[in-house]
Amino acid sequence: MAEGKSFAATDRTTPTRSRERASYDEATVHAILDEGYVCHLGFVRDGAPVVLPTLYGRVGDRLYLHGSTGSRPLRMAGEPGADPGLAVCVTVTHVDGLVLAKSAFHHSINYRSVVVHGTAHQVTDPEEKKAALDALVDHVLPGRAADSRPGNDKELAATAVIRLDLREVSAKIRTGGPNDEPEDLGLPHWSGVLPVSPVYGAPIPAEDLTPGIPVPAYLSAR
Repeated sequence: MAEGKSFAATDRTTPTRSRERASYDEATVHAILDEGYVCHLGFVRDGAPVVLPTLYGRVGDRLYLHGSTGSRPLRMAGEPGADPGLAVCVTVTHVDGLVLAKSAFHHSINYRSVVVHGTAHQVTDPEEKKAALDALVDHVLPGRAADSRPGNDKELAATAVIRLDLREVSAKIRTGGPNDEPEDLGLPHWSGVLPVSPVYGAPIPAEDLTPGIPVPAYLSAR
């Protein structure tokens, strides 16, 4: 990855409010994407907007999204060169804190988000599809792909993957405390930030797990 590389801003990736929070830095975008694994996929179906949650993984400047071959967006995203594909908007958001101000109006959230616009295409090359599915598994839990059975032909046939190039992309970030009005600072209400972070619990073994199989290091280290 080139040092200091940035995505070009477009009309769709330029915020209408709080433009100072926007970032087009590639390293920033990648870091936000790599920390999560659930995205929201938006597209238009029969003239109406649809937004679906799904898993994703990043490989270089591409996102791979998981779905079923019976899924409507997967059927709408055709093979490059044979179909125009599916116009989509993919969003990823991390909530880092609840910002509690003296006034209800100035309450806010500290967050990091990425919005990706583009045209998605279904992955049809068998080798790319296998690599994409491994990337999806490892994106959720690094090391898991090598510690599980790969999909067989039947399972791969029932699984679909769509690809979206990272070209029209922006990040938006809010940090810091509340921005109260000067006249409200003397009010007898607590103000500040309540940090928010994901927490993983202790691994729970399956009831039919073969005795003696230890908890993998990639789980116990979380």
